[in-house]
Amino acid sequence: MSADLLGIATIDILLFTFLVVTAVAIMHLRNLFAVVMLAGVFSLLSASLFVTLDAVDVAFTEAAVGAGISTVLMLGTLALTVREEKKPAHSVFLPVLVCLVAGAALIYGTLDMPAFGSADAPIHLHVAPAYIERTPIDTGVPNIVTAVLASYRGYDTLGETAVIFTAAIAVLLLLGAGTRQSGKDGSKE
Repeated sequence: MSADLLGIATIDILLFTFLVVTAVAIMHLRNLFAVVMLAGVFSLLSASLFVTLDAVDVAFTEAAVGAGISTVLMLGTLALTVREEKKPAHSVFLPVLVCLVAGAALIYGTLDMPAFGSADAPIHLHVAPAYIERTPIDTGVPNIVTAVLASYRGYDTLGETAVIFTAAIAVLLLLGAGTRQSGKDGSKE
C-alpha cells in the first residue's frame, strides 16, 4: 500500500472511530441539548468523511442540512420542550437487537464489494470508460465532471441544489425571525 493510500486510510479510520464514539455518547446522554450538539458534530464528521471519499457534493449537502438546518430546528424544538430525556419504561433489548440485525445485514451486503481503491472494480472497467468516451459526443462539454453533474445527473444535482437552497433560506428565516419589533398597535415596523 502506498504512503498516500495509507494516509487516507488512516484518516478514514480515525473519522469512523470519532463517528462511533459520538454515536455511543449520544446513546448514553439524557441531556437533550448535549444530544443536539453531538448530532451536529456527528453530521460534520460525516461530511468530513464524505470529503475524504471524494464525494464533495454529498459532503456539502450533509454539512448544510445535517449540521446546519437540522441542528437549528432541533434547538428550536428543544426551546419548546424539556431539557432532560425521561428514563425509558421498556427494556433496551429489542432496540439493540434490531440495530444488531440491521448492522449485520449491512455488513453482509458489503461482502461482495471490490476492495477499496481497486483498479479492477466494475466502475473502472465499464462505467468510467463509457463516460470518458461518450461525454464529448453526448454533451459537447469538454469537462467530464461538469458533464456528469450537469447533464447525466442533472436532476440529481438540481435536487441537491434545491435542498441546500431551502436549508439556507430556512436558516436565514429562523435567524431573522426575532429581529423585527412590534409597534404599540401590534403591527410590524
